[in-house]
Formats: sequence, structure tokens, C-alpha cells
Amino acid sequence: MRYCSTRAGVQGRSFRDVLFSGYAADGGMFMPETIPSLSPETLLTWSRLSYQQLLCEICSLYIPEQEIPRHDLEGLISQALSSFSIPEAVRLVQLKDSLSILELFHGETLAFKDLAMSCTSQFLQYFLRKDGKRATILVGTSGDTGSSAIRSVLGLSEVDIVVVYPHRRITRVQERQMTTSIADNVHVFAADGTSDDIDVPLRKLFADPDLVLHHGLMSLNSVNWSRILVQLAHFLFAYLQVSMPQARGDALPVLEVLVPTGGAGNITAGYIMKLMGVPLRLVAVVNSNDIVHRALQSGDFSMSDSVKQTLAPAIDIQDPYNMERVFWLLSGRDGAMVKSLMEEFQRTHKLTLPASLHQQLCEVLSSGSVSDDGILEAMRRCWQDNHYLICPHTAVGVWHHYHTPIRPGENRCCIATASPAKFQEAVQKAGLTLDLPEAVKVLDTLETRYEVLERSDDWESKLRRHIESIRYYKSCIDCVFCRNK
Repeated sequence: MRYCSTRAGVQGRSFRDVLFSGYAADGGMFMPETIPSLSPETLLTWSRLSYQQLLCEICSLYIPEQEIPRHDLEGLISQALSSFSIPEAVRLVQLKDSLSILELFHGETLAFKDLAMSCTSQFLQYFLRKDGKRATILVGTSGDTGSSAIRSVLGLSEVDIVVVYPHRRITRVQERQMTTSIADNVHVFAADGTSDDIDVPLRKLFADPDLVLHHGLMSLNSVNWSRILVQLAHFLFAYLQVSMPQARGDALPVLEVLVPTGGAGNITAGYIMKLMGVPLRLVAVVNSNDIVHRALQSGDFSMSDSVKQTLAPAIDIQDPYNMERVFWLLSGRDGAMVKSLMEEFQRTHKLTLPASLHQQLCEVLSSGSVSDDGILEAMRRCWQDNHYLICPHTAVGVWHHYHTPIRPGENRCCIATASPAKFQEAVQKAGLTLDLPEAVKVLDTLETRYEVLERSDDWESKLRRHIESIRYYKSCIDCVFCRNK
């Protein structure tokens, strides 16, 4: 298995290469050069596996044995999932009206990103310790990614992490999970802007090959292929648990999956799993930041004038950057076309999808858009019907379920991306209550540490200086003189 850029300028890279990367040098995103296929017989055999076993099978298809031997891979994944609060790490819950909920929020920060992040951090440690090297992780977050990334590498001697989040645009729990994570290798910045504003200087930093090379700069956003790779298992597990028991011979039933969508990493993983042979019907459901929905409805892949603050802040995104991966797959891996389209989008923030690409997109995805009122409605109804409390992001998908009939003979599953405990204000606005876990209660008692990036600051230069100072400081304390002192 080798990897290439969606913009055709980089090819033949190893898993290790793309793991330690952000964007490719040509500005594109890394993707596998081939997509493996899963036969009905394989799916039937795998239906008896646990989530952890399935994850190992999927990862082994994309990580060559010579890079991480199978025995080592199994150990890394086992270690990654050992801190989750339930034995299986994920859980499927059956609600009324043929709706299943796939709970992916049983990690340390109560969000689905803990699954991919914990595995990716284990892969990083494996290579860094083997090679005796260091890495600097640079992450922009709309809420959950930052805290999950921090927890996955907290205190590691081989890694420093720099996280930038949108100040006062995320929940208090999300913010304090980041700012109370105090360790020598953790550096948190609160930016006076949106998550899309943050992406601009980060792209520029990753586009500097000297900075990337000298400081081992890499990303743990879903820009990183490893994040998408682990998320493939979510869709496979849901399918095998919900629909596979109904399979008859080679006739595999279809599972419709409702995917709350922001940066589009999960929907990308779902589409890759569909290409691998799992019969999924994918629905990307967004909040009022509806660029993915507009792209499907009319081909208008253009940013709105501003990012709207909603009750589902982790998907308050107007630049769903993983859609570049989807466009690449749909276009027959036409890197030149993708490069032209995405450079136009980055330059003007506006793009009308070519008619053929729009048609292909509509053939593999459908979409919906939900207002804050709709989110609250879904939270209330889900509680009334099931005595089951959902977070506002999960409610985006559940609202679509309540307002769109299931096709005859199909099952439906909604991806539950976070615990409602992270979104107390939304729960209260819905007129509901919840018992906070102790890990959330204690956050208000802890010391915080972070630095503010003001609007007037040159964010790119300030972050660059900080990254350079990290390497200088680490070099100093690791030198013989300082060790002897």
C-alpha cells in the first residue's frame, strides 16, 4: 500500500510518511493509491469480530506488515483502546422507529475523535521510539479535536503539541479540557476568530517544507490519513452489527448512516468503506453552516459570509476540507482537476461544482441541514420517546431521522459523535437535565494555561516563532550541559 496526494504532485509515499505529514507538499491531502475490496464472504466472517478486532483487520489493509508487523499493530491498538470507559470502546444502542445509535464517545474527552486520536498517537510513538526522533504536532480545532489530540500525547517526551482553538466559540467543557491539560509538551492558543480563520495560517505553515522538515511538523486533524483510516471501522462495525444479521447469501442489505458533518472526515471514511464493498447509504447532515448541503442540493460549494455559531459548535465549519478527498475519488482520481478546483476555492471561497462531479456526488451522498430549533426538537423528542439523551451534534442526525422516512427494508444508524455532558447549555435549552460525570465536574477546579491570539496579531508569524522556540528549548534541555546540571 502506497499513498499519493489528491493534487497529483506527490506519489508513492509510505504509511509512515503520511502519518508524519499534514497537507502534502503540493497542498493536497494524502490518500491510498488503491482501495481494497471486501467480499460478502469476508464480511460474514468478520461479523463475529469485536470492534477492536475489526479495527486491526482494517488497519492491516492500509499499513504494510513491513512498516508495522501484525503482532505489533494488535498491541498498539489494544493499548490505544485500554483507557476507554467500556470494554468494547464503542456501543450500539437500539431506539424506537428502527433507529440505531452508534456511541463513539466513551474515550477520555467524551468525543468520537478519541478513537482515531488514541490509535494515531500509538502509531506515532511506535515510529518515533524506533527511530529516536521527535515530532511537533500542530492542530486547529473547532472544539473536540484539540482536547482529544492533547490527551492522546499528554506528557510524551517524543512529541510537542500546539493547539489553536476559536476563543469563546466552543463550550466551557471543550475549552477547559484543553486549557487545563498542563504539561511541558502542551501549548494551547485561543484565537480571536473562527475555526476556518485558524485553518488559514496553519495551511501556510504546513506549506513551508523547511519548517516541516526541521521541526518534524505534522497534523492530527483529520487532514492526517491515519484519522480517516481508524474511522473506517466505525462504519464497518455499524453495518455488521445492524444489517449483517439480515444478509441472505450474497444479497447484502443496505444500511443508511446519518453522519453529523463538519470537516467531513467521517463522511469521507463512510464513502471509502462504501467503495470497499459495504452497502451503505450515506447522509451528511449539517447545522446552519450548510456548505456540504448546498453542494449536494445545487452544486454550490461556496462559503457563506461568516461561520454561524450554533448549538453544535464542533461542526461550525464552512471549509469542509475532507471533501477534497471525496472529489478526488469521484473524479476518478483526477489530481489536476482537483488541484484546479480546490485552488480556486481557497483563493475565492467560492466554487460551482462541474455538472458531472455534482451528479456523481449526488449518487453517493444525500444531505440535510438542521437549525438550532431543530436540534432542540430532536433532543427533546429522543428523550421523550426513548429516555435517551443525545448531544446537539448527534441531534443533527436524529432530527433528519424524525423528518425523513426510512426506505422499506432498510435499517438506519446515526453516528453519535459526543457525550451530552460536553454540551450542558444545549441540554438545558432543551429543557432536559443530566448527571455530569466526575471528569467534567472537576474541570472547573483545575488551573488553566493558554495564550490568546488577538485579531491584530500575525497568527502565522507568532505560531512559527513558538514552534521554533519549542525546538530550541528542547535542544537546550537535552544537551549534555543541561542534563549534567
